[in-house]
Amino acid sequence: MSDLSAFPITRRWPASNPDVIQLYSFPTPNGVKASIALEEIGLAYEAHKVTLADADVRSDAFLSLNPNNKIPAIIDPNGPGGAPIGLFESGAILIYLGEKTGKLIGSNPAEKYKTIQWVMFQMGGLGPMFGQLGYFSKFAGAEIEDPRPKARYVAEAKRLLAVLDKELAGKDWITGSYSIADIAIAPWLRGLDFYGVKETVGWDGCTNVVAYLDRFLARPAVQKGLVIPPRD
Repeated sequence: MSDLSAFPITRRWPASNPDVIQLYSFPTPNGVKASIALEEIGLAYEAHKVTLADADVRSDAFLSLNPNNKIPAIIDPNGPGGAPIGLFESGAILIYLGEKTGKLIGSNPAEKYKTIQWVMFQMGGLGPMFGQLGYFSKFAGAEIEDPRPKARYVAEAKRLLAVLDKELAGKDWITGSYSIADIAIAPWLRGLDFYGVKETVGWDGCTNVVAYLDRFLARPAVQKGLVIPPRD
């Protein structure tokens, strides 16, 4: 049995089976990337619900694994060289799982780097820009009278959607084959509905993106991963 005692987080969220990957997450667009990837790849894991409340993500236990106080994070008891490893940042976790298994990250070096390229597109662009759009549309930022902050993120969201729509022409998946890049991108597209901004960003006009998200959501592993860990 693996010894995870070096990870203080396991005292707050104990591992029932320390021999499998431990996932600390909540079903947000970033959080479900990890659970969907684990489901798609078929790795055994144990999910622990870490809510977005300060009592969880700013607790000493969680900060011991992720000093940036964001979900998701994982512990793999069988990391590089057979030693346990803890990781945070959803993009890093996706790349790690892909490289660990050789799945969903391309079948050769060129495909691998094309896949990572689109993961970075989501991490550096789609996620931050859509998140800010959500803040200025649904949350506290919506109360700001100055229209310029929201207008900035509406324009950038439209631009990013146009990039995706053009790239997806004639393809089912962003690199041609289903990959961790799709697992990174599609949950954030789904988030536009939660933020109530689909009409604002011209969603219906991005026909390739609309069909792409429908394909993604039809996958059984995606449907399972979207609700892990359960909110309630």
